[in-house]
Amino acid sequence: MALSEKQKKILAFPYLGYDALICDGAVRSGKTSIMAVSFVRWAMERFQQRNFAICGKTVQSAVRNVITPLLGVRYFEKYGYRLSWSFSNHMLTVSRGNKTNYIYVFGGKDEASASLIQGITLAGVMLDEVALMPRSFVEQALARCSVEGSLFWFNCNPENPNHWFYQEWVLHPEKHNALHLHFLMEDNPALSPAVLKRYQSMYSGIFYERFVLGRWCVTQGLVYPMFAENSDRFLYDKSTDGITGRFFISIDYGTYNPCSMGLWCIRNGTAIRIDESYFDSRKAQHQRTDEEHYDELVRLAQGRYIEAVIIDPSAASFVETIRRHGKFLVRQAENSVIPGINVTAALLAGGKLRIHPRCTDSIREFGMYRWDDKKQEDAVIKEYDHAMDDIRYFAATVLAKEFRWAPWRGGD
Repeated sequence: MALSEKQKKILAFPYLGYDALICDGAVRSGKTSIMAVSFVRWAMERFQQRNFAICGKTVQSAVRNVITPLLGVRYFEKYGYRLSWSFSNHMLTVSRGNKTNYIYVFGGKDEASASLIQGITLAGVMLDEVALMPRSFVEQALARCSVEGSLFWFNCNPENPNHWFYQEWVLHPEKHNALHLHFLMEDNPALSPAVLKRYQSMYSGIFYERFVLGRWCVTQGLVYPMFAENSDRFLYDKSTDGITGRFFISIDYGTYNPCSMGLWCIRNGTAIRIDESYFDSRKAQHQRTDEEHYDELVRLAQGRYIEAVIIDPSAASFVETIRRHGKFLVRQAENSVIPGINVTAALLAGGKLRIHPRCTDSIREFGMYRWDDKKQEDAVIKEYDHAMDDIRYFAATVLAKEFRWAPWRGGD
């Protein structure tokens, strides 16, 4: 398949005299796959018996986004490369002729991750999703590249423009002798016009700005502006009497704060919030016990078979109460806030998530849930977020997998 001009520049990067390559911009723009091929090809042309690193936010994401696609690249088989992946020590061994090099995979999910990469000497490092990694991990990875001729390879989708990587590297590539390439979806010739249009329709609001237009922009205003602009588009105004499908309940547990529960039905490729319970102890002027919350859970289920109750794992006492009764299966919610908002927004935009008009507290919060523009990092204001949280738990934990909305943050 033909390559775009920017993809060709990725392949040419090792021979242009730069010390680093920065590729940022839209999702599905063909950055990661070509960068990984170029990284391996460069390593095998320049080095022998050396160690390299490919880093992701987690080892699993690096394997999914980089290693697995690499193992299927026909170019390597055609030109005599042999790639062998070891799950036990997270190492990709690459051989060609009498040359062999070793690529280790690391995850940089938090500050403690920097210790994982200490001690190894590297001839080069590729950091996929670098904007999701803490600065300490990234700088430790770069410090390990002490072999003469080593290069840095960075790949990411945009985040907040106050992000340290944007401020230090993207805005000032000349300070690091880096080549900066900004990608749009149109830079990926593998995307047909129909597929391109589909991806563009998956995102809205801040995520459209970042993942489609490739902009490093500030989060501001409503988190789900499309709902406020045209709420009728997201409402399911048909009768739910006798509705059939698979049923779930999602819960944002609260004692002093409101406790929000949502009853969901998945049918015909759509998830419908058909009913909800929203208890605000401050308005009611009393708090419910866990047993009283459980009674409300049973009432909301309305005798239906509930496939799973999705609840924030921090609600330990209520989780134990539900399990002790033995009626419902409890699943721990995926509670990463920004990725969860991303997948919820994408499912809304894609018509996969609908709200029944009787769910008035959800509809009210959709119109009030806002970004906190006073913070440098992406964050939401912790108000009017209880139904928003239980919806996010359900979208991220069940629907992302159910509808194969797997690229949490877009990806390549």
